[in-house]
Amino acid sequence: MTNVATGRCQCGAVSYEVRGPLRQVVGCHCDMCRRISGHFVTATAAMREHLSLRGGEALRWYQSSDSARRGFCGVCGSNLFWEPADKPYLSIMAGSLDKPTDLKLVRHIFADHAGDYYRLAEDEPRQNDGNHGVTIPAA
Repeated sequence: MTNVATGRCQCGAVSYEVRGPLRQVVGCHCDMCRRISGHFVTATAAMREHLSLRGGEALRWYQSSDSARRGFCGVCGSNLFWEPADKPYLSIMAGSLDKPTDLKLVRHIFADHAGDYYRLAEDEPRQNDGNHGVTIPAA
């Protein structure tokens, strides 16, 4: 996807625009993602320089590990971003994007951590670590 994508939190205090390609969607079932979102996380990704924020004063960051932080709206609490410290991209929660997205859920990671109250579709690719290999297309 190379056109402009937009998204926002639930209340609209934080919105963003991506002017560049988005990665296809990956579902993460790790314990941290499930706890922070209340289910599992589905996220796309974009290069940092392609993201423009509006309402950044409402954006809050939580240092969830030594290697990454998570961005959320300080007003409504919407989970918006996951940003690794040592990579040039950030993940964007797929549910925060405005439709149409033209994206697909293409892989599940940390599938062995999935909650016991749901099942993954048998035909969806999955793995038990975080090295999914799904890349952001070239601009």
